[in-house]
Amino acid sequence: MQRSHRDVAASLDVSAGVVGKVAGKASEAGLTWDAVQALSDEELERVVYDSEPASQARPQPDFSYIHTERRRKGVTLALLHIEYLEKHPNGYRYTQFCELYRAWLKRRGLTMRIDHVAGDKAFVDYSGNKLHIVDPKTGECIAVELFVGVLGASNLTYAEASLTQRGHDFIASNARMLEYFGGVPAALVPDQLKAAVTKSCWYDPKIQRTYAALAEHYGTTVMPARPGKPRDKAKVENAVLIAQRWIVARLRDEVFHSLAELNARVAELLEDLNTRPMKKYGNISRRALFERIERSELRPLPVERFEYCEWKNCRVNIDYHVEIDRHYYSVPYTLVGEAVEARFTATTVELLHGGKRITSHARSFAAGRHTTKPEHMPKAHQRHADRSPSRILAQAKQVGPKTAELAQAIMKDRKHPEHGYRACLGILRLGKTYGDARLEAACARAVAVRARSYRHVESILKNGLDRAPLPDIPADTPTDKPEAHENIRGPRYYN
Repeated sequence: MQRSHRDVAASLDVSAGVVGKVAGKASEAGLTWDAVQALSDEELERVVYDSEPASQARPQPDFSYIHTERRRKGVTLALLHIEYLEKHPNGYRYTQFCELYRAWLKRRGLTMRIDHVAGDKAFVDYSGNKLHIVDPKTGECIAVELFVGVLGASNLTYAEASLTQRGHDFIASNARMLEYFGGVPAALVPDQLKAAVTKSCWYDPKIQRTYAALAEHYGTTVMPARPGKPRDKAKVENAVLIAQRWIVARLRDEVFHSLAELNARVAELLEDLNTRPMKKYGNISRRALFERIERSELRPLPVERFEYCEWKNCRVNIDYHVEIDRHYYSVPYTLVGEAVEARFTATTVELLHGGKRITSHARSFAAGRHTTKPEHMPKAHQRHADRSPSRILAQAKQVGPKTAELAQAIMKDRKHPEHGYRACLGILRLGKTYGDARLEAACARAVAVRARSYRHVESILKNGLDRAPLPDIPADTPTDKPEAHENIRGPRYYN
């Protein structure tokens, strides 16, 4: 345009010296205006300033690889930069390396805040879009829940259908999720649903006791998301969305008649989801990423699966029993009136006092019945509980055969054997006063005269009739009217 250097400098807001320097370099390079118009900016820079383009001088880092490796424990940007320079000695210095990485993250809508360390957390939640099963008998369509869990670093996802979100279903889903992962993360992050949190709080939520027991069994901890803060569990929010697209949506036209049938199909679609490549992670699948960076960081599973349990606060009744589901279980009688805790599973009932286990029972579902351990009873109650026809006869046989014969006759004459327990026990107790030999003789006399009561035997012993010869009773004497008896007055009494 045939303008002076001063005019060009004023137009471009630079000094006249800069214009002169650039024009001089262009003249030295033999550039014409037509030649300049045909060059790109990089080519023009190389010709004028005798330098190479940055794209050729410094190789670009593999940001997908860097982002994935940062999820592994102990891996930092500084370490990854050193490894980058080992491969490319003329690469970017650390400051520019970090700037380029942050720019890459920004273009993909990612932030450092949601980065997760391998083996650190598993996030769990339920899908708002439900699945359905159809009752084969009635044709009723029953809505069921979709439980979703995801590991933070690898995005390995678990999903299953359950009838409800209540405690027993929630706990069972968590246990099966950990078995699917093949290990245990350092923390479980649920929403503040009732099955996981009994008291919602921003700073100190109260974990449901059974869920806390599951965490203790598997050697992990529970860190609920804050109320109203879905970004605390953004991983599982995204996993739920993906599960709705790749599981729920694909089952929209399929019909299932049982929960087991539905879960078998969910498992097939889940495996397809976990083997699907993720573009943001360099076309690597969730399963492959899990095997590469996260499986080795998970803690090992315990030998046994966690057994679902429930808790109940009880007060010991006057009969030293506590009630659980309309069945009564004994505790030591010294705890009558005390508050105890009951922890019960499908097979066992444990009772705790002051945080210590005091006893356990096999679980029974017989309503209105009692399960009692003899050692929990007072001594007097133990002796009473030990009374039975066989036990009383065994004690009578130790005294002698006639004593056993009399005891058997007394219980046989009563409408119910228990009606004769006290009489037999009273007769046996006479042995402590008069000795077993005299008691056996008195019982022999009572059998001979067909006496059937404690008072008869006591009268024989008091009057010394046990030492007298046994009376002769004719064979044809009616058994119900004995001719001789110490308590029968006889005809002379009335003369």
